[in-house]
Amino acid sequence: MIKIDFLKAFDRVIGTVLGVMLAFITLGIIIGVGMLFLTIGDLLASKEVARGYQNIVSEVLTLFILIELSRSLADYFTTHRLRMTFIVDAGIVFVLREVMIKIFEHKITTDEIYALSALLFVLGALRIGSVMVYQSEKKLMEAVPKRDI
Repeated sequence: MIKIDFLKAFDRVIGTVLGVMLAFITLGIIIGVGMLFLTIGDLLASKEVARGYQNIVSEVLTLFILIELSRSLADYFTTHRLRMTFIVDAGIVFVLREVMIKIFEHKITTDEIYALSALLFVLGALRIGSVMVYQSEKKLMEAVPKRDI
């Protein structure tokens, strides 16, 4: 009878999937930086400076989101868990990106400002809570004596 360790198989599959995702995000970051340089070249040739700056800010913030997600995936390979702080950071940057773009374009309503503010508040509370839980877990693990096996 063949004994299959499903937990090891699951870990291997998750590691492979996250590795492929990390490779694609890394490729996206490289392509994004290249496109950012091309956008700067277009900005120099364009007469519409405001639209060019909006595109640059949007692309830079998008790259920050990709970097935060890649940090989360890269951290998985050392800790074998996804840390909520990196994911929440990416969410916060994404919401801030949307707010900045909409404010810059003058296309945001009062209701949207209130909704996005509430979302940022919840994400901030999640971020603070996840850091507090992580720190308490870390202290708890340090307090537990390690047994010699």
